[in-house]
Amino acid sequence: MRTIKAIEQDIILCETVEDIEALNLDQDTRKGVLKLVDRQHKVIVKKALLREKFEAMQSYERQTGVLQVAGIDEAGRGPIAGDVVAAAVILNPGFELLGLNDSKQLSEVKRFEYREYIMENSVYGIGKCSAAEIDSFNIYEATKIAMQRAVFALSVTPEHLLIDAMEIESDVRQTKIIKGDANSISIAAASVLAKTERDLDMLKMHELYPMYGFDQHKGYGTKDHIAALEMYGASPIHRKTFEPVASIIN
Repeated sequence: MRTIKAIEQDIILCETVEDIEALNLDQDTRKGVLKLVDRQHKVIVKKALLREKFEAMQSYERQTGVLQVAGIDEAGRGPIAGDVVAAAVILNPGFELLGLNDSKQLSEVKRFEYREYIMENSVYGIGKCSAAEIDSFNIYEATKIAMQRAVFALSVTPEHLLIDAMEIESDVRQTKIIKGDANSISIAAASVLAKTERDLDMLKMHELYPMYGFDQHKGYGTKDHIAALEMYGASPIHRKTFEPVASIIN
């Protein structure tokens, strides 16, 4: 009789229920074997669901009828410090990243893991609008500017833009998609790049202004952040028109 360890090495390679059945383990009643079979069944079901979700999230891209589709999303509209960051992503043909979703639904570890894969398997552009520009234009307009800059940063001219809940000034055809980061694979990819890019920027800002704790809250108005703001005043990257920054500095 084969050892459970040897069976485990075979069963983890099974990608379908039929693959498991081909191992002829029906008569093996050992608890260890039964657990292995049950575990792999769950892995296969989960992977099938992820693939189904991934396929569904490509529908908007396919509906455009063109190849160079750029998904666009932003990160950083809510914080009281730092840039608003946008990303535009044109995925390479055959791109596959099961589990890719709205960046807010992913752990930090997954976001940075996916970031590497997306950057290696796409054409992407990053656009930013500073805190000073946000104060000058307002956050809504600054977000659109950041998105336009992300499109301009692409090395390939897109044929269609898929944008998360916004429209921008562009000669390229565009589609605004509500909750696009959860329903379009290219927008989801853009959301991951925008979020991770902004987080990396805020780590750099922490090195310049360590008293605010930007490495922890990334510029959001947490209790500790507001306490530091009251103690040290506003830094050059704080948004002076956002509350409570405006009240504290005045």
